[in-house]
Amino acid sequence: MRSWGRLLLGSVVLLAGCTTASRSAAPPSPAAVAPTGCAGRVEEGRLPDWADAGFSGDARAPHVFGAKGDIVAVLFGHPLTVDRTEGPNNKILWVARPAATPSPDPDASTTLVITASLGGTTTRVTRTVAGGPGPSIVDLPQAGCWHLDLRWSGRTDTMDLVYLPA
Repeated sequence: MRSWGRLLLGSVVLLAGCTTASRSAAPPSPAAVAPTGCAGRVEEGRLPDWADAGFSGDARAPHVFGAKGDIVAVLFGHPLTVDRTEGPNNKILWVARPAATPSPDPDASTTLVITASLGGTTTRVTRTVAGGPGPSIVDLPQAGCWHLDLRWSGRTDTMDLVYLPA
């Protein structure tokens, strides 16, 4: 009986050690460290049909929808980070849903203008994507929840994106 007890105790200790080690070794997921109240929910599933042009096969990538659903940010540098020193850039592919009607303002700029405000602060920056929604590198100066006001071709939408510390 004594050897069975030792074997059982050894197994329990070994399993407890493995469980603790694997739990502490895993980096926190971006969702776990997202600031409270930030609506920047990253979807991991299929891109909508209107946003999957140029992708082959099962078009799955991390992405965030605009509040109106008129634009989607496909995150190639997920999670987005501040002062990234390793890995891919903060590459975002902006894909706009095709407009149901032509822009009422034919002179409206096609440039995507991103006005980003850091939640809980007065920090505000502007970034642009020449030619309208498309590939971009969007670096922001601080970690946190950024509220983005997006304008292009006479259209608007908003979204929140979380940038983590490097």
